[in-house]
Amino acid sequence: MSLGFFAFAVCDTSAKLLTESFNPLQVVWMRMFGLFFGVVLLIVYRGRNLLKTPKPALQVLRGFLAAGSATLFIIAVNYVPLADAIAVSFVAPFIVTVLGALILKEPVGIRRWVAVTAGFIGMLIVIRPGFSVFHPAMFLVFLAASLFAIRQLVSRWLSGVDTIETTVAYTALVAFSIVSVFQPFVWDMPTTLIQFAVIVLMASSAAVGEILIVKALDIAQSVVLAPLHYTLILWGTVFGFTVFGDFPDGWTLTGCAVIVASGLYTTYREYLASRRKHV
Repeated sequence: MSLGFFAFAVCDTSAKLLTESFNPLQVVWMRMFGLFFGVVLLIVYRGRNLLKTPKPALQVLRGFLAAGSATLFIIAVNYVPLADAIAVSFVAPFIVTVLGALILKEPVGIRRWVAVTAGFIGMLIVIRPGFSVFHPAMFLVFLAASLFAIRQLVSRWLSGVDTIETTVAYTALVAFSIVSVFQPFVWDMPTTLIQFAVIVLMASSAAVGEILIVKALDIAQSVVLAPLHYTLILWGTVFGFTVFGDFPDGWTLTGCAVIVASGLYTTYREYLASRRKHV
């Protein structure tokens, strides 16, 4: 799981670099190509039975959500520091909690509602709407996190219905197909070896990250692995500073600390609940 999120941080850094030269939709297409290629190889190896599902509409919806969240995030990091964007994206687990309570009627106690509220306050500290440092692109990150949260909700509906491999395959094929539609209008051929190298690095790290995280979730409980998600902010800060010269200010670090603390508390409550179920 840790290596998976490191790979995603490398992917996000590469994407931010490429948005300086290419349209964000083209960058998203190149990012998804690695996973798409891996899924095609998997289908060749396992056969088209991999794509059999009793819930094709939900699988297609998940692919749409994946394409939308990735596109919005990559557009946003073209305008805001990488660490700030990653910090705001951490509100996704809290949105999942809210949607789970409203749509799936999952029980949410007062303590978790307090943690959700604290998480949103932490996000507001990071983006500081109304202040001179605020950039509207932060709203794109929030929207991307919202789409990602809905995608997680769809994943819950699909759990126990389809295998992880089937879900990943549909997500890759649908998202890649959607973004491919726009390529004739935005495509700009890479011309330098550095550009090609960064593209390969981004696509391969995205594919490796997805595979590592899926494998981690296959062998360990999600509530145990969830805190490792927050290692992203560490790598985002390191890469943001070393590659782009951006370092989070005190307010961003404070907001991030509030979000992480709230998320860890929520994870801890989920861990206790899962232990009670197995007792």
